[in-house]
Amino acid sequence: MKDEKKFINFILLWATQTLSRLGSSLTPFALILWAYGETGSAMSTALLTVSSYVPYILLSLPVGTLTDRMNKKHLMLLSDTAAALCTLTILFVWLSGNLELWHLYLVNAITGTAQTLQQPASEVATTLVTPEDKYQKAGSLNALAYSVINIASPVIATALYSAGGLTLVIIVDLSTFTVAFLSLLFFVRIPEMKNEKREDSHIMMDLKESLYFLKTNTGILQVILFLAAINFIASIYNAALPAMILSFESESTLAAVQSTAGIAMITGSAIAAMMPAPKSRVKMIIISLFISMSTENFMLSFSRNPAIWCLGAFLGWLCIPVMNTNLDALMRSNIPSGIQGRVYSARNMLQFFTIPLGYLAGGFLVDTVFEPFMADKSDTVLNQLFGTGKGSGAAFLFAVIGVMGVLVCIVFSRLENMRKLE
Repeated sequence: MKDEKKFINFILLWATQTLSRLGSSLTPFALILWAYGETGSAMSTALLTVSSYVPYILLSLPVGTLTDRMNKKHLMLLSDTAAALCTLTILFVWLSGNLELWHLYLVNAITGTAQTLQQPASEVATTLVTPEDKYQKAGSLNALAYSVINIASPVIATALYSAGGLTLVIIVDLSTFTVAFLSLLFFVRIPEMKNEKREDSHIMMDLKESLYFLKTNTGILQVILFLAAINFIASIYNAALPAMILSFESESTLAAVQSTAGIAMITGSAIAAMMPAPKSRVKMIIISLFISMSTENFMLSFSRNPAIWCLGAFLGWLCIPVMNTNLDALMRSNIPSGIQGRVYSARNMLQFFTIPLGYLAGGFLVDTVFEPFMADKSDTVLNQLFGTGKGSGAAFLFAVIGVMGVLVCIVFSRLENMRKLE
């Protein structure tokens, strides 16, 4: 496939999959609103994410070997269909009036399993339809898509949920799935790799090969572990954010803060698209995450003003597309396409296993440590810093994870193999 046609193919795949991901992001946000409204517990909403990530992590390695062996388009179609059926199941249970939290946890576990197939297949498919000299542009477009989803999904989900409940949210979700599914099935051409059906190897050999690649490429491994540590902190943030904002303010304020993060990411995506390739992508990744960790967490922690929260969200997320763009190009350039499926899956297992741990830690710390601790305080320095009543404990927690994030960036910036990766 010639480079021009390859990139047009990428644009079609990118546009339709972005639309589908936007639709798919509406339902989880609406379910968080429903779950927190039912329970008032940070742990109940955190478990929604935990239940989807656990199978994703447990199955990443074996699924990665299948990704390299099987047709990428077929895997994407299969996983997207499974996720859509799960969403349809939620709709039926909701309409019957029997929706309970355990239903959501079960369905999220199945969806997480489907995502285990979809994510590495999509990563490799992107490489196959993108000319090598367009990797940075493709990375900036992916960052733009992520930004648009972050800004639009909270606003759209809140509006749809207010207008028609989960029913309307899920109908829109399934409609975007249908458009993306038909486009991928009939119009997107993903070339097959020569080694997709390998008769001379077996799954265990492929697993060892992916782990050996990471073992012998220490710089790549250290970048992955760096992102794993950041993901742990970011997941605590994600678990605590609804608890704090919904305690002090309303659903519309939560949507406004998250939408502001999306605006920041769109701005950051534009910056990433215009930036020349840096001398050191690793250094750019570290600087971007340092700025993110050292701004939003503290502004959320020490202020009760929604305008300050929104400013913090803007500063905290502005550099994330720059980080993602450089991370994407770094990985595609350093991992051979023939083994990307299994190496990406090994990367996902190592990089993302901290996410459910972070959500569990965040829910536990808010509900049983920081909120009870702050409830016992009155007229202290802590009350002056973090407020009083429900939500003040979550605010205190944001200060703690802000310090953690800064320290993680400093420690990993000193690792020689990671700094010399390029």
